[in-house]
Amino acid sequence: MTEKLLKSTLIAAILLVAAQLPPTAARAAELVMFERDGCVWCARWDRDVAPIYPKTAEARLLPLRRINMDHAKAADPALAAPVRFTPTFVVIDNGREVGRITGYINDDAFWGLLGTLAAKVAPPQPGHT
Repeated sequence: MTEKLLKSTLIAAILLVAAQLPPTAARAAELVMFERDGCVWCARWDRDVAPIYPKTAEARLLPLRRINMDHAKAADPALAAPVRFTPTFVVIDNGREVGRITGYINDDAFWGLLGTLAAKVAPPQPGHT
């Protein structure tokens, strides 16, 4: 009987702690950049956009995750289609691809296209991260 009570108390304590944690896993929108070693257009994006991206509203909504296709082990299962060209930027929200930008021409084109994709992602609810 004491062992059963101890298990119940432990489970209740775990659930109580879990309820207090912020629901970060529930909100998983991100911008995934697929790149390759020696990609000239990736390097241009790194020069033009990468230094300012973390400071933008887009970065708060879509944190950047980079995948080097020369070193990646497996493809991301959330993709609607394979990535063939670099850089390719894929917006993923709640485990599904919302859209993508294939290639990089200049920062104006990138920000315009990213803005269109970001508008398709629901902003996090107040109190959520």
